[in-house]
Amino acid sequence: MENPTSRWRHRLPRTRGRWAAVVAALAVLVGAGTWTATADDSAPSVHRQDQMLKMNGVSVDTSYFTSGGTGRRPAVLIGHGFGGSKNDVRAQAEKLAADGYAVMTWSARGFGRTTGEITLNAPDGEVKDVSGLIDWLAGRPEVELDAKGDPRVGVTGASYGGAVSLLAAGYDRRVDAVAPVISYWNLADALFPDGVFKKLWAGIFVSSGGGCQRFQKELCEMYERVAVSGKPDAAARALLTERSPEAVADRIDVPTLILQGQSDSLFPLGQADAMAEAVKANGAPVSVDWISGGHDGGDDEGDRVEGRVGDWFDRYLKKDKDADTGPGFRVTRTGGVDSTDGAALKRGASSETYPGLTSGGRKIPLTGARQQPGTGAGQDATTGGGGQEAPATGGGGSGRKAPDGLTQTFRNPAGAAPPSVSALPGIGGGLSQLSSLGVGLSLDFPGQYASFESAPLERSVHVTGSPTVTVDVKADHGDAVLFGKVYDVSPDGKQQVLPSQLVAPYRVTPAEQGKPVELTLPAVDHEVDAGHRLRLVLSATDLAYASPAEPATYTVTLDGALTVPTAPGVRTAAATLPWWTWGLPAAAVVIAAALLLTARRRTATPAPDPALSGVPLQITGLSKKYAKSADRYAVRDLGFRVEKGQVLGLLGPNGAGKTTTLRMLMGLITPDAGEIRVFGHAIRPGAPVLSRVGSFVEGAGFLPHLSGRSNLELYWQATGRPAEDAHIDEALEIAGLGDALARAVRTYSQGMRQRLAIAQAMLGMPDLLILDEPTNGLDPPQIREMRDVMIRYAAGGRTVIVSSHLLSEVEQSCTHLVVMDRGQLVQAGPVAEITGSGDMLLVTTGTEVTEALVDKAAALPGIGSAVRTEDGHGLLIRLDGATAAQLVAELVRLDVPVTGVGPHRRLEDAFLTLISQGSA
Repeated sequence: MENPTSRWRHRLPRTRGRWAAVVAALAVLVGAGTWTATADDSAPSVHRQDQMLKMNGVSVDTSYFTSGGTGRRPAVLIGHGFGGSKNDVRAQAEKLAADGYAVMTWSARGFGRTTGEITLNAPDGEVKDVSGLIDWLAGRPEVELDAKGDPRVGVTGASYGGAVSLLAAGYDRRVDAVAPVISYWNLADALFPDGVFKKLWAGIFVSSGGGCQRFQKELCEMYERVAVSGKPDAAARALLTERSPEAVADRIDVPTLILQGQSDSLFPLGQADAMAEAVKANGAPVSVDWISGGHDGGDDEGDRVEGRVGDWFDRYLKKDKDADTGPGFRVTRTGGVDSTDGAALKRGASSETYPGLTSGGRKIPLTGARQQPGTGAGQDATTGGGGQEAPATGGGGSGRKAPDGLTQTFRNPAGAAPPSVSALPGIGGGLSQLSSLGVGLSLDFPGQYASFESAPLERSVHVTGSPTVTVDVKADHGDAVLFGKVYDVSPDGKQQVLPSQLVAPYRVTPAEQGKPVELTLPAVDHEVDAGHRLRLVLSATDLAYASPAEPATYTVTLDGALTVPTAPGVRTAAATLPWWTWGLPAAAVVIAAALLLTARRRTATPAPDPALSGVPLQITGLSKKYAKSADRYAVRDLGFRVEKGQVLGLLGPNGAGKTTTLRMLMGLITPDAGEIRVFGHAIRPGAPVLSRVGSFVEGAGFLPHLSGRSNLELYWQATGRPAEDAHIDEALEIAGLGDALARAVRTYSQGMRQRLAIAQAMLGMPDLLILDEPTNGLDPPQIREMRDVMIRYAAGGRTVIVSSHLLSEVEQSCTHLVVMDRGQLVQAGPVAEITGSGDMLLVTTGTEVTEALVDKAAALPGIGSAVRTEDGHGLLIRLDGATAAQLVAELVRLDVPVTGVGPHRRLEDAFLTLISQGSA
């Protein structure tokens, strides 16, 4: 069968050799390209060429990266995620270029500076554009060719860019290897799983694209049709499926590295499983890697992921047989906290081959769970699951609950509200990661779900894959829409954890009701400890999905055990021992002892300093080097002290080290040298004294349908601390939200959301409050309100540290300043002291200053400039050699009625002066 992409290729002339090819490729340029170079101390210089390529009716914004050398090299295309642009992948492009690849990035249609409508990777849209980029690469003299017009090329990218890499491999036979990251195989299955509309993610998808009007008309019409009806139709599924890699599944036969996120309710692990099975069936090498993060946030393992992609391309593009492509399957396992530094523990587990999602199934019997009416799933209980009596038969009528609880009845409420809560799409921040640390954030409402539970496990079970269960479902009318999830329940029944916050939706049609139906639950990697129980919950609602608005009664009968996959071939690698532990036993003892002593010195927390017990913050000799650099510092020899009641402004240009300092202060990263003490206690990741620190760094995510107060209560509940320690009312009084607390957050203005976020940071009334750019996105009245919030908080004897680029606001709200530049302290002290120093004087006069007088003052010897004040009754004079006394004498000689003379300098003036001095 002819490859449809062949008709898109720019056929290169056969005459005049390589130069003819270059000229032909350059013919698609809209304008001249520009070249820039980047370099660091550890890598060769990388050149970047920015240019617009006109192809297929659109102008595509591209960047082309190469490093030194004259030899030919393989090429790599890197696509970006949805809503982003080529700039998002620049760092990865530069790394690959430094490693000897010719790298091209581009902004997809409708994003960045690229023109055209968003077509969601349509074959004649974005996919065709990729083939045009490959045509261009084929004409580059430094790109290695497999044949004329056929460059050696790999394609990678995350999410949207990952899907286009797979589609490119299916439509263009010139693609030699791909590495999709957290991507999709079938977009219809991702947004309409089992015929249920994933409404929140779909809405975020459209919004991040700039609104429905930015999409191809048929896509916009499809989305609006489904969003209104709440139920996807066959035409919608077909439209998305034809733009998905699954549409060309039989043609993707190149080496494929699949990196999929465990914390991902948008493109869950089942999408990666379908990719792997299809590519494997085509006979191509496949490796699957389940990373820790995903679209729901968490650790994206950026360095490890980029390193593995690089190794994959080294093997299959550079043909380096020594390149380690890694195991056939790898999963990052997270669990517990490192006792030495408080960091979450992550370990890799692997097997030689990908086990799929059902390997090593273990059957675990379930019975009807019991709970008290009015409680959510997961709490101790004494009556039937879902809070209602279930009939003994499978029917939907009234009756007594079956003795074993295997048949349960519950309802879909009118309007499908309030909905159960599982994942929180769009909020990010890694909330799903909390499940690995034993924190549960999901909610199920009484009367809206059926619940079945195992006995306490006699031994631990590590679930790797998708559990399954068979049930009989009935609805009193229409389709039954259910959401399945499996909780890990603590021995006392008071704590439940939903692994990765994932649920699976099901639509059971009338034709399927009344007969056994196998339900496939979300694929996870999660260890259930001995003594814990597994709880299967089938809910009628979920916040992220569209449920029928019409009320209905569902009856579910359990038909067999829960089968959980254990993937017995997957093993966590044991730490390898250094050679000297077995080769030189005597030396091993000495070296191990030395390492032990060194580690103790490095990780032991210094004793508290009683002399500093009342000092909120003291930083001494703080230094932090950039990663992989021996002599480049993000922060160097920084030291300052903050007292109670101060509002300290942390100022500095971009790259000054402010964010790095705040991250070290909050215990998120460890300094290379120096010390941070909060109330006399040395800061380490997870240090108990951090409970006295509140922070607002990247903005808070709130559930839009809940009130402001409910959001704060839910957040505090997730911390596991006693409710009486929250001081919610006190924090809210300072934030000044008033009656808005009872309203849904979706009705809040940006300023109100910011104040609610500040209130969240104030919960527990921390003695030290850290705010990073708290006024971002606010208008002037809202900024003034935020200023008042900070001043009120500090007025109670607490301390606030605020990092901001709005110098005028810092000047009005802060009592003290720390100015940084290039990682070092430039100046610290009271605001008045910093702004009052310098060579700018304010001269006030008894009469209005005329323009003639301004000119005379500016012409005086030793005067740099003179400007009339806004009210006309004064002069701002910059001294340039003259003293204040000399200036006054000259003004008196000119008969100027001087009423006062004093230093005057705005913070902006002071800041710019200090930075320029620091750069000299």
